[in-house]
Amino acid sequence: MKSYLKLGLKGRTYAQQKAFWGFLYVLPWLLGFIFFFIVPLLTSLRYSFSTIEAKSSGILITFSGWKNYVEALTVNTSFNRTLTEAIVNMVVNVPLIVIFSLFLAVLLNQKFVGRSVARSIFFLPVILASGIIMSLESTSLVQAINEQSESSGILRGFGSFELARMMLQAGVSETIVNYLTGAVDRIYQIVSQSGVQILIFLAGIQTISPQLYEASKIEGATGYEAFWKITFPMVSPLILVNMIYTIIDSFSHNALTDLIRNTGFVNFNFGLSSAMAWIYFLAITVILLISTYLVSRKVFYHE
Repeated sequence: MKSYLKLGLKGRTYAQQKAFWGFLYVLPWLLGFIFFFIVPLLTSLRYSFSTIEAKSSGILITFSGWKNYVEALTVNTSFNRTLTEAIVNMVVNVPLIVIFSLFLAVLLNQKFVGRSVARSIFFLPVILASGIIMSLESTSLVQAINEQSESSGILRGFGSFELARMMLQAGVSETIVNYLTGAVDRIYQIVSQSGVQILIFLAGIQTISPQLYEASKIEGATGYEAFWKITFPMVSPLILVNMIYTIIDSFSHNALTDLIRNTGFVNFNFGLSSAMAWIYFLAITVILLISTYLVSRKVFYHE
């Protein structure tokens, strides 16, 4: 197999070889998409333009045009509000999660006693947020975490008030103060959604050559300067990766997905549910395209 691959790559440029290996890497996902996902996707698109009725003879699918989309955007009282809340939460949370993950990754990359334990602790929320663990709501561990997060709400509120008062007295803009105090209130949510991003940043930081840092120390650079001149540019491609991952992850489990699921499988209105899902999908696509375009212009790629 390797000999055939080498023979096929012989005479190709470096860029063509990279493109070939990239295609080979995504080939399993591409085959899975074609054989397992594309048919349900097209069926959902068909349902979004149809009225579906259950008859004694079977399911009757009648083409209804844009009726379901109009109903989702103008008639349904919950969809627009829930969609707006999901987008606003994403805009607020994604920068906080990416910045927090990079900060923690830099700290966890330092040499100190118990470093492996610290890394495990910050990845623990990812395990607790998995579907199997979250379904075990009766377990004492999940109950303890929920009770602790609820009881800490008063302390976070008091801390946010004191933080806001000190920053306003220091002359900080009220908009920035509101954003930072909101981050304090969301600290549990931010930490619980940062595990994978921390691992990605940590893996990227560990690939940076130590010789770059040694040369910067010889030149008299401080740790602050080394971060902005070496670490940050070298991991900037991972900022784009983590931003895309965080955006998709923030849209995967929220009130809107529950609304879409309940509309289809509780109210059995599959046409309206499919239309909501496609509007949601288009909104995510537009946000990803805009975000990728803006961030990719600042990304530094090191060959």
